[in-house]
Amino acid sequence: MFKVFGKLTKISILTFWLIFTIFPLYWMFLTSIRAKTETTKHFYYPHGNSTLDSYRKLFEQYAFGTYIKNSLVVSISASIFVVFIGLLGAYALARYRFKSKSQIMLVFLITQMIPGLIALAPLYLLLSRINLLNTLYALILCYIGGMIPFATVMLRGFLQRIPPDLDEAALIDGCNRFTALFRVVFPVALPGIAATFIFSFVQCWNELFLAMILIDSDSNKTYPVAMRSFIGAYYIDWGGLAASVMIGIIPTVLMFALMSKFMVSGLSAGIVKG
Repeated sequence: MFKVFGKLTKISILTFWLIFTIFPLYWMFLTSIRAKTETTKHFYYPHGNSTLDSYRKLFEQYAFGTYIKNSLVVSISASIFVVFIGLLGAYALARYRFKSKSQIMLVFLITQMIPGLIALAPLYLLLSRINLLNTLYALILCYIGGMIPFATVMLRGFLQRIPPDLDEAALIDGCNRFTALFRVVFPVALPGIAATFIFSFVQCWNELFLAMILIDSDSNKTYPVAMRSFIGAYYIDWGGLAASVMIGIIPTVLMFALMSKFMVSGLSAGIVKG
């Protein structure tokens, strides 16, 4: 009796949570296919006058394809470098013994607690002096610098679960530390690497503040910045805004769907106390 009641309770809670999570997306989708004069009508169900004008407007009037491409270039490039550098740092922290090792980990954790706004002024001046303002390179460099501590800490927790005997066997077979890392440890650490890559990608993809401050030209805008064009001082284009949201979630949804298995195992391994 109690088992049945407990099972029904879990199912009810999960069902409520699913509805609570999915409903905003459902609402956005309905808003994106409504006519301009009906965006606030027929709140819960589709209407016979549904249209794809909002989606066509994204690519015909707002060049949304360029913004999506810019975000993909920035997010993928930054995430690859973050994972690569973070993997090297994590391997050193997980395998080597040296002084100030715990202090380095503490510094990495503290940097995640400091608001990025503190470094905005000197960062802006630095990028201006090296002529990188209003370029995608500026965003890539900023995202890499901001996420390396997170990637290092996360990957270190995963690498600590991999037996050091694998490294030693590779060294005996003639590998050096670098080749042992990428030929032996890398395939075993792939779930943690995939999880770190996904988190880095999502952070870059959704980042707005730096992209808004460092990018001025319309051709270099990223997806989050472009979404702000639908919000004016006296008017909000709800159809265009909803359509841009639906288009913008596609890359992250696809990535989570393709790497869901790696994501689960990587997260469970990355939280190990080390």
